[in-house]
Amino acid sequence: MRILVVGAGPAGTRCALRIAGRLPRAQVVLAGAEPALPYDRVALSKYLIGEMAQEALVTHSLAALRAAGVSYRPATPIAALDLAAREAITARGERIAYDRCVLATGSRAVRLPLPGAELPGVIPWRDLAESRSMIQAAREGGPAVVIGGGLLGLEAAAGLAARGMKVTVLHAVGWPMERQLDPEAGALLAGRLRMRGLNIRMPVATAAIEGRERAQAVLLKDGTRIPARLVVMAVGVRPNSDLARASGLDVGRGIVADAAMRTSDPHVLAVGECAEVEGRLIGLVAPALEQAEIAAATIAGEAVAWAPRADSAGLKVSGTQVWSGGEVSPADAEAVTLRAGETYRRLWWRGQRLVGAVLYGDTAEAGFYQDLIASGRAVASRAGAALGQAFLKDAA
Repeated sequence: MRILVVGAGPAGTRCALRIAGRLPRAQVVLAGAEPALPYDRVALSKYLIGEMAQEALVTHSLAALRAAGVSYRPATPIAALDLAAREAITARGERIAYDRCVLATGSRAVRLPLPGAELPGVIPWRDLAESRSMIQAAREGGPAVVIGGGLLGLEAAAGLAARGMKVTVLHAVGWPMERQLDPEAGALLAGRLRMRGLNIRMPVATAAIEGRERAQAVLLKDGTRIPARLVVMAVGVRPNSDLARASGLDVGRGIVADAAMRTSDPHVLAVGECAEVEGRLIGLVAPALEQAEIAAATIAGEAVAWAPRADSAGLKVSGTQVWSGGEVSPADAEAVTLRAGETYRRLWWRGQRLVGAVLYGDTAEAGFYQDLIASGRAVASRAGAALGQAFLKDAA
């Protein structure tokens, strides 16, 4: 069997390795658009901040992939799929035959349609090459603006600040990480980041990026101009489904797939951020890896189905830990709040079942709360749960 996996991110690499392990006689080709070896994209923030060398990002060497039964082809963007012939066409016009194809094309950073958005010095942060460009800009010094105060934007801001740039974060909402944090936790985080030297302005609206040969300033809709030699756009991502759409596969918000990861063509599967599985998109690496496992099992002939779990996200920025899981601020749930010094917890309950949690300052109990949310089990004491696992055991 000839297997082609398109995309060498975490999900694509995991899927190729699992297929090769399950079907040792298969010819497994992993085609990556980037020239680099497969690397840990989640760790790009550590690379940016200077805590990890570029070489340490690599997850699999060429020799390791070959030993596992995977033929890796870097710098091989796929331009089209010929579904009838079961062939992929590279950007250079080469045709790669397949019996099964897995699309793991990920997502791409959103570039806001602003005047000046295409100027040199404006970077939508997503991959290794963009990270290198940001590090080079930091070496030149000067002010930087990060548009977007979500998880990715704060990581970008922390990294640039650690490299000596004067960073301003612009956010359209009244508190950072609004998808993961409630307003009170967001306010605590914003206050801590300001104390650490970040200039956070919110809520604000960006009007344009000014400059001639490169970015020089960001113009806000209220007329304020903020100097910027570097502008990082961290305002979200979109599934990279262009290849699937151009090839005639069903595409909604992402590449439409069922719970076994099969697309509208029975010989093509989709996994990770590019896939829309029964109406659901994902944006985290853990479920993407789960989908990769499901796709490999499907290709091996097993009857399997991906079941989504409650999302969770954690961040350590400027020494501050935050974490959230499940539903944040659901209108139909009751909240229990604990605040003691620099520790803040808010838990949302439906009856005796935990449906969401936000932790600030102390995230040691994150695994406990994630387990409660995922399992849906009832607890004896909501107040005990707010204090932590040990107190819940005592109260049960």
